[in-house]
Amino acid sequence: MECKPIGIIHSPFKELSGMPIQPAGARGIKGMVEVFEEYRAGLKDLDGFSHIILLYHLHCSDGYELEVKPFMDNVTRGLFATRAPRRPNPIGLSVVELERVENGRLCISNVDILDGTPLLDIKPYVPLFDQQQQVKSGWLEASGAHVGSIRSDKRFIA
Repeated sequence: MECKPIGIIHSPFKELSGMPIQPAGARGIKGMVEVFEEYRAGLKDLDGFSHIILLYHLHCSDGYELEVKPFMDNVTRGLFATRAPRRPNPIGLSVVELERVENGRLCISNVDILDGTPLLDIKPYVPLFDQQQQVKSGWLEASGAHVGSIRSDKRFIA
């Protein structure tokens, strides 16, 4: 398996510690996605969407554990029941607001991504496809309302 970056994500976050842990905690934070020249034709018609899904390589993630203490809990949980960044395949996902597309650059907001992160893919967010009914959030139902105030710390920095 081989993945090649299609661009670079730029944000105000220069280090992992202190970042928002999800886009819901990054309301209003601006960023920019620089799409490499050879992929820019793929941006055609993207400007008609208000939100996009960014898939990216968690390039500062090193190693993983199958049981972790997530940012929003004090109990050890199974890795795949969390969004902890240290994973067997360090792939991140964020739904961000697309403000505009300019010359191969995507101006975005609600950014919770480290500056310089390699972009793997872009998908349009489509409520008809992506919004689910009767959703359960497992252990997060007790603590999910606090995501806006929680910031990353050093627990997932190797």
